[in-house]
Amino acid sequence: MHINDPEIVAELLALYPRYETALVSNDAETLTQMFWASPHAMRFGVTENLHGIDEIAAFRKSRAPVNLARTIRRLDVVTFGRDYGSVTLEFERTVNARTVSGRQSQVWVRFPEGWRIVSAHVSLLP
Repeated sequence: MHINDPEIVAELLALYPRYETALVSNDAETLTQMFWASPHAMRFGVTENLHGIDEIAAFRKSRAPVNLARTIRRLDVVTFGRDYGSVTLEFERTVNARTVSGRQSQVWVRFPEGWRIVSAHVSLLP
């Protein structure tokens, strides 16, 4: 198995900005499409545990489009073979006039329809 094949790393690095843009603009449709359309997909957020694409989609549709801007401080991609990779990042955002630090991890798998997130986690640091 080839770890960090430059071509595969480049694919995820090119795809991730689409996710980030959809996130900060609250584009629920794009965010949902980027997840695996399966009951096995999962997303653990700061205040929610979402199991399956239906819960993920419902959360995205109901999320308030406020205070979503953030600054990425570090972004790392690690790939394993041609069809599996992880994207992890550290970010900062302003909440109630103070800077909050957080982290995000995503597991991406290439399916016939393209790359999809199968598992994601977001948390804030104290």
